[in-house]
Amino acid sequence: MKLKKSLLYILIAGMAGSGMSSCKKYLDVIPDNVATIENAFAMRKEAEKYLFTCYSYLPSHGTIGGNVALAAGDEWSLIWPFVPSAAQPVAYNIAQGLQNINEPYVNFWDGANGAKSMFQALRDCNIFLENINRVPDMDPSEKARWAGEVKFLKAYYHFYLLRLYGPIPLIKTNLPIDATSEQTKVYREPVDSCFKYIAQLLDEATPVLPEMLANLAAEQGRITQPIALAMKAKVLVYAASPLFNGNSDFSGFMDNRKIPLFNPQKDDTKWQKAADACKAAIDMCHSQGMKLYVYTQNVASNFLSPQQYTEMSIRNSMCDRWNTEQIWANPNSMVNDLQVNSIPRGLDPQYSDNTSPKGQLAPPIRIVEMFYTKNGVPINEDKTYPYSTRYNLRTAVTAEKTDFEDGYVTAVLNFDREPRFYADLGFDGGKWYGQGKYDEKGTILSIKAKKGQPASQQVQFAYSTTGYWIKKYVHFQDVIGASSTLTIQQYPWPEFRLADLYLLYAEALNEGNGPTGEALDYINRVRSRAGLATVENAWTNFSNNPAKFQTKEGLRAIIHQERNIEMAFEGQRFYDIRRWKEAPQIINGPISGWDIQQSANESYYKVKPIYFQTFSLKDYFWPIRDKNLTINRNLVQNPGW
Repeated sequence: MKLKKSLLYILIAGMAGSGMSSCKKYLDVIPDNVATIENAFAMRKEAEKYLFTCYSYLPSHGTIGGNVALAAGDEWSLIWPFVPSAAQPVAYNIAQGLQNINEPYVNFWDGANGAKSMFQALRDCNIFLENINRVPDMDPSEKARWAGEVKFLKAYYHFYLLRLYGPIPLIKTNLPIDATSEQTKVYREPVDSCFKYIAQLLDEATPVLPEMLANLAAEQGRITQPIALAMKAKVLVYAASPLFNGNSDFSGFMDNRKIPLFNPQKDDTKWQKAADACKAAIDMCHSQGMKLYVYTQNVASNFLSPQQYTEMSIRNSMCDRWNTEQIWANPNSMVNDLQVNSIPRGLDPQYSDNTSPKGQLAPPIRIVEMFYTKNGVPINEDKTYPYSTRYNLRTAVTAEKTDFEDGYVTAVLNFDREPRFYADLGFDGGKWYGQGKYDEKGTILSIKAKKGQPASQQVQFAYSTTGYWIKKYVHFQDVIGASSTLTIQQYPWPEFRLADLYLLYAEALNEGNGPTGEALDYINRVRSRAGLATVENAWTNFSNNPAKFQTKEGLRAIIHQERNIEMAFEGQRFYDIRRWKEAPQIINGPISGWDIQQSANESYYKVKPIYFQTFSLKDYFWPIRDKNLTINRNLVQNPGW
């Protein structure tokens, strides 16, 4: 027994070297000076610290370095090669095509090179579950609730690994201290087994979790039934998706037991299970008063146009703390540096020498073109949109003053787009509501980004490489001041929004049953908040493919683009285009922007490649460090690596 205690103490002590740091926030407390497991679970206060340790492994998605789905994807262009004082997320090396097997970037398998160890997280979750019932000063219902939270976290950490690496070892229990060397050489389990176990953990967790937090001030971020049900819905949608369901590309992928790790036979019943899980989550969310966010102005004297109200509803669905749409927000991942690096330097011309706003997160042209026209259809489908001349010049007029500087010359590409375009993106000549300017009858800030203008490249570490900026991250009440003053309204990163769940449900319904009225209804709920007509009306009246929504394949394409737009810059696209097996068509090609070193309109608005991304079969899953395969011969490397 003493030997077992010593081993567990080593595991606890090892957490200090795993990249975690103590934090003031309640979910990031690591037991200090805990010599034995008996002490760690001797009293409620100590056990609570261990509970928060299990939470502390949650990735910091609200930071540049912590959200690998953004830094390793194609939604940002950063200053490259890295320069001092500029953002330098490790995962951006993956976006540049530099992932490797010797020292993999953002190695969640081992907890190295910019990542926390998910397997350490799972071991700590197991320790908690093995010992929580020993705590003397807790009632059984509270013990059950805490165990439910940790089972959720255990499911989440397995799912996190599964999305990045494919088949993984399942850490159902910790190995005993007297385990043989052979017992430590674990196998990767087939993906179907992985999904089944993750769903099982979520099923076990849900009934003992609260439907809603009783004490929001003290417990914000803790797991509830809506969170667990929403996560199960997402897990089952992934399980039903082409990457994991009937993927013949990996039909020969097996371990030394000759056990196939992917089933090449497609199972369409998985979509019905996913749809059922989505509906159960939606019903629970609705029962707790959750709904799509709609902005209400606090200062009645400020004038806002109807278009601005729509854009504020879109922006604040992410930025307004604990709003009715946020199923789960993580207070241990407050959004600060994402805002700092999204606000254009020089946005407020009276403080153009203030380099605190970095403005480095630069959406490329491919993302800009992803958004719909004002008619709610893709720009290459809209019969009324000048697609072939979209890179030509056009002068903004007074009637467009909500989103444009009156009389400013900018690209045709920026005109006549949907409200989410203007809510999510900043661009040369575009208005940027907020930042101390709240009355549209007065002065609203606008971006001027051509060479020599306030938002152009003035320094080496604070500029957009594409000529676009991410407005979506930026709270409208952030204020740029004199010298280096920049006041940021932080908010917890929204891990799960109701709009996400609605679109997952629509996807599952369409894949299982084709284009039903219910599938269209849930898409249209999201579109309505975004100020767009229904799918039926938009495609019938404006698309050159008016019957597109009437087939499963056509509605699938619509749903995929709707998700990419609605969930833009939230870390979903990276995984979605992979699970849909669309990544090669989307990723292979240039990351491009405008020619930002030019001052003349005609020269600035030339599309210029910045770098080229490539994607092949091996890029669907990240490699396991080669050294691990030498130590454990039962592990097999992911195909292509």
